[in-house]
Amino acid sequence: MSGAPAKRMNLFERYLTLWVALCMVVGVGLGRVMPAVTSQLRNLEIGAGSQINAPIAVLIWLMIVPMMMKIDFTSLAGATRRPKGLLVTLFVNWLVKPFSMFALGWLFFQVLFLPLIGDDLARQYTAGVIILAAAPCTAMVFVWSYLTDGDPAYTLVQVAVNDLIMLVLFAPIVGLLVGVSGLAVPFHVLVTAVAVFIVVPLTVGVVLRAGLIRWKGADWFEQSFLPRFQPVAISALLATLVLIFAFQADNILRHPLHVALIAVPILVQVYFNSALTYGLMWLMKVPHNIAAPGALIGASNFFELAVATAIALYGPDSGAALATVVGVLVEVPVMLSVCAACNRTRGWF
Repeated sequence: MSGAPAKRMNLFERYLTLWVALCMVVGVGLGRVMPAVTSQLRNLEIGAGSQINAPIAVLIWLMIVPMMMKIDFTSLAGATRRPKGLLVTLFVNWLVKPFSMFALGWLFFQVLFLPLIGDDLARQYTAGVIILAAAPCTAMVFVWSYLTDGDPAYTLVQVAVNDLIMLVLFAPIVGLLVGVSGLAVPFHVLVTAVAVFIVVPLTVGVVLRAGLIRWKGADWFEQSFLPRFQPVAISALLATLVLIFAFQADNILRHPLHVALIAVPILVQVYFNSALTYGLMWLMKVPHNIAAPGALIGASNFFELAVATAIALYGPDSGAALATVVGVLVEVPVMLSVCAACNRTRGWF
């Protein structure tokens, strides 16, 4: 409607790239000014030899549990009524996206950019972007859906199904593709990361949601309880980024060009997967309010999980962790451009 007010993200969502850039500056500064403290934090693990950094694990839980509490898995019952959009989303997310990212990572890092970054970092960066692509978006996709007038109920179904599939496919896909790319995958660490960063927060979120709704009702839960977690989740995200950039300080200062190089295959992947999903939705005559969120789910990533997994597998100061963080840095402006493209092409559907 022409008279409808323009949809807007909140202050945090609108300027997420700016906040990430500020976290980079603060984190790199801390890493250089307080190297002893940074080293102590880097070496704190959940269990000896687990490679799961304890401070970051706690912060990731504070981010992911509120996300999982937002998802109503009872909505899955409606998935069979309009299956085409969901099938396209699942096809791109699980049969195209991780494998296309593997191909792009290999092409850019292990062929085109290899003289600039060296063999070891090429494998690390390839692993990072694979991990990023193997985790479909959850929380932020509700923002993208809102900005494109997506069907909120159907978007919820798409997210819920992807989360459940992630429980089963994330570890095997990451293990296969990262292994093929030339980097060893400690599979027991990968399975532990899935348990810590998917199974635990998903279970806690589902249990808390069901218990609190039964106790106080859905309206109180949605309108009063969940909003209280927003500042906690935001603060946890920013603190996580500060820690990661502090751990990565030497890496970034030695290789500032690498941040831009890592962004290249991520950008190509976003536009390729969103265009593919959107085009398939159009060919299958899926309504725009399902097609647009589906394209956005196919393009964006569950970067919290990706960052945590890369850290668990290869350490917080690894090239793989840096690659996943660059995904956070570029995601918002790129996804806003995809939203704009979906809105401009609404008449095609």
